[in-house]
Amino acid sequence: MTSAHGGFRGWFAERKGVWSRLRFTSLRLRLVVVFGLVALTAAVSASGIAYWLNREAVLTRTQDAVLRDFQQEMQNRAGVLPERPTQDELQRTAGQMANSSQRFSVLLVAGNAAGRTVSGSSGGLSGFTLKDVPESLREAVNEEQAVNSTNKYAYHLYWQRIMEDDTPYLVAGTKVIGGGPTGYMLKSLEPEAKDLNSLAWSLGIATGLALIGSALLAQAAATTVLKPVHRLGVAARRLGEGKLDTRLQVSGTDELADLSRTFNHAAEALEKRVDDMAARDEASRRFVADMSHELRTPLTAITAVTEILEEELEAETGSMDPMIEPAVRLVVSETRRLNDLVENLMEVTRFDAGTARLVLDDVDVVDQITACVDARAWLDAVDLEAERGIHARLDPRRLDVILANLIGNALKHGGSPVRVSVREEDAEVVIAVRDHGPGIPEDVLPHVFDRFYKASASRPRSEGSGLGLSIALENAHIHGGRITAANCPEGGAVFTLRLPRDASALTEEAEENKGPDEKSEA
Repeated sequence: MTSAHGGFRGWFAERKGVWSRLRFTSLRLRLVVVFGLVALTAAVSASGIAYWLNREAVLTRTQDAVLRDFQQEMQNRAGVLPERPTQDELQRTAGQMANSSQRFSVLLVAGNAAGRTVSGSSGGLSGFTLKDVPESLREAVNEEQAVNSTNKYAYHLYWQRIMEDDTPYLVAGTKVIGGGPTGYMLKSLEPEAKDLNSLAWSLGIATGLALIGSALLAQAAATTVLKPVHRLGVAARRLGEGKLDTRLQVSGTDELADLSRTFNHAAEALEKRVDDMAARDEASRRFVADMSHELRTPLTAITAVTEILEEELEAETGSMDPMIEPAVRLVVSETRRLNDLVENLMEVTRFDAGTARLVLDDVDVVDQITACVDARAWLDAVDLEAERGIHARLDPRRLDVILANLIGNALKHGGSPVRVSVREEDAEVVIAVRDHGPGIPEDVLPHVFDRFYKASASRPRSEGSGLGLSIALENAHIHGGRITAANCPEGGAVFTLRLPRDASALTEEAEENKGPDEKSEA
């Protein structure tokens, strides 16, 4: 049952793929349709013209032969009848005329010696009668015309095609020149109609075969034309996926070959540009990393000196000159700030280089927040709304960095009290940090996580480096989480941190996606 169901699903997926390739917006389908319409128009036009020409030729040839034979029979046989023939004479003559090579029915009408109208038909009393002759034809045959230089005879031969019981007939009539009976002829055109129907069927089959042939030809042409386009699309997708060494094989001198050459030139230029940018970016990261490392050695000495100066300031022994005390305090503050900046730059460099790694452990999220707040003496300024027992597998150090940046940012720019809430949503832990300040201006919100960004026009000067929130966001991303910033309707800003309950799956996936060189370096 399962295999049958799977087979049906596979068949349906295959049919769906075929229809998706033949959708109306497909260039292949449009080519086939255009070829088919052109072939259909040409075939129908040619078949119609051929049918019309053959129809006229067949009917005209048959009609001329029958009329010529009838007219000759009228002169040779009906012309020798007396001016007032009897019905038997008319009957006998009509039968003789009908035995001609064309095999048509004959009706002869004349006036007898008693002045009555008598008629004789080749088919007897139940054969061809005047009722079978259209009235308009009878009137034309019996109409006497003036004889002059342009018209030598008073009566002429007239003919007409009629349909009786879906069978075509040729009806003709004339009078004997010099006086005599009036003769009518009825000839069935059914053999010619059958021949024309056979011709129509043959032309229809030929049209269908032409349409099928044009569709096959269009398919072949579309395959020939679209194969380079398909290769170009595949190459463009590979290029979009970052495989900048993708190139097309160029053959020929047509427009598609020129397009392939243009694509190769563009891909080559793009690869060179990306390589140059990557080299400059690597050089920039290396410069920042080297600069940070070089700064750490003098900063260590400066930090030691500033710690001694800070101890002198806090000793309140009066040994510090009051005139230089503000300068000493400034040096201590700026040294601490410079030290934080160097540490942040080194952390950013590790993120950019992709060398930042998680050291996971089972963490009680509420205990971690309490420890972070307690270590920085923020207990009096932070309200924690959470129940203990919310556990997650995270990196404790990086979680502490995130919390310190979010809570510290709220205290600096929003003011106390800062409310921190923790809740569980599905497989995520959600930590919200809300302040009661003026909020974040709408034009600043999209940039709060940008590096070195400071909204100095809307907030007081910060002692930070402008890297705290960006580092917090990178630490959230490396866990597989995210941070969003918004303004509360009640006032103040709120930063929402969402982290997975277990970041180990993300770490394993990252390890599997790394190449062998990266694994060995790690």
